[in-house]
Amino acid sequence: MSTHDTTGRPPYAGTRAPRLADSPAFNAHMARGWGAPDVVVPVIPGAPEAAADHRRRLSERIGARDAVVSAGRAPLRNGDAMYGFRADSDFVWLTGTQAEDGVLVLRASDGGHDATLYLPPPARPGESDFFANAAYGELWVGPSPDLAAWAEACGIAVKPRSALDGVLDTLDGALASPSVDDDLVRRFGLKPSEDLARALSDLRMIKDDWEIAQLREAIDHTVTGFDAVAREVPRAVDGLGERWLQGTFDRHARTFGNGPGYSTIVGSGPHAPTLHWVRCDGPILPDMPLLLDMGVEANSLYTADVTRTIPPSGTFSAVQRQVHDLVEKAHRAGMAQIRPGVEYLDFHYASMEVIAQGLHDWGLLDVSVDEALSPGGQQHRRWLVCGIGHHLGLDVHDCAHSDYPAYQAAPLAPGVVMTVEPGLYFHAHDETVPPELRGIGVRLEDDLLVTADGAEVLSGALPIDAAGIERWTSERLGDA
Repeated sequence: MSTHDTTGRPPYAGTRAPRLADSPAFNAHMARGWGAPDVVVPVIPGAPEAAADHRRRLSERIGARDAVVSAGRAPLRNGDAMYGFRADSDFVWLTGTQAEDGVLVLRASDGGHDATLYLPPPARPGESDFFANAAYGELWVGPSPDLAAWAEACGIAVKPRSALDGVLDTLDGALASPSVDDDLVRRFGLKPSEDLARALSDLRMIKDDWEIAQLREAIDHTVTGFDAVAREVPRAVDGLGERWLQGTFDRHARTFGNGPGYSTIVGSGPHAPTLHWVRCDGPILPDMPLLLDMGVEANSLYTADVTRTIPPSGTFSAVQRQVHDLVEKAHRAGMAQIRPGVEYLDFHYASMEVIAQGLHDWGLLDVSVDEALSPGGQQHRRWLVCGIGHHLGLDVHDCAHSDYPAYQAAPLAPGVVMTVEPGLYFHAHDETVPPELRGIGVRLEDDLLVTADGAEVLSGALPIDAAGIERWTSERLGDA
């Protein structure tokens, strides 16, 4: 008998739509007839071996204490839509994996720590979650490795996430990193530990050979990303604006890596002095400096962080070049301090001294250079309120949980990777500077590796002097 409604409505109109998971016939139909897809475990070559050594180093640091570190989950964006997932950096450093909702348990043993990784297993045919769970169902997210494949690829014991509660219940006040879910901390009496966070941060300061190779890859792709952006400047000037250049780099970063390592900064003219101009919603002014702060995050999640300020016309004006020359001088002074044994902050003070002297020479300071540089002065920093650099690695501002003695007061050592990034930022509404300076923002930023006898500028393929930047820019504008 037909269920067709003679009024013209479709069958079952006016009834509640069936829930597929509650239909035995649908479940039976969905459980059969599926082949086994080829699944590659998403692990970067060399990452498991590096992570095993990282766990060994952490074990030596924390002693006979159990520890728990989580990958985290994607945060809610709006409604039921989530942001893209990016695993916690400490979790990645210790496991070499980026599996969402993964939890690493390090259990103290006679030989150090026994490591077990707890992961949500994929939802496959035969389970209602196969089609009903948008987070793990393979019809929603694609085929995923099983736990045995994860264990083989990562060289670590892997168990289902559902077994985690039983394990945590047997731990006695295990240390929890900041990424561990508050609910787990509360239910199982875990101890949120600044010591654990600090230990991980301190250990991540010295990069091993594998990590340095990942950073080289990220930086090399960033250099080619600058090239791609510069070639699009004419189209951006013609009306497509800052967003076009932002999108150009972000597409490049997604193609040659995991994506941008931080929100891309494209600032033209009066937007360039805004330190974190990530709105990128303005025009590209052909006669004003264009500040580009961009970094590719490699698939391993190690990121570059590079800045250049270029002239969209191919040539700086005299006053723009004057500003750029002072920033370049400060940049070179800062980079000259990057070598083993030098206290971390020396590069900051070297760059600041050049900036203060230059601003004084221009008549912008109403105090002496010595007074400006003193802790109670700092007047020169009206035009440079940020620091001059930072550690670089899995996070663009890496090792942020380290304390002052281990970070800013520590001597540099081989294996440290950091940025040097002085700048001058004259806002368009700053009435303390001459009109010709207003709206000019200039920053130079390079990524440096501390070596046994000095430093290597990993981003050195890009010029830093004004004449070199003009040539580099003009060559790409000409090819556009």
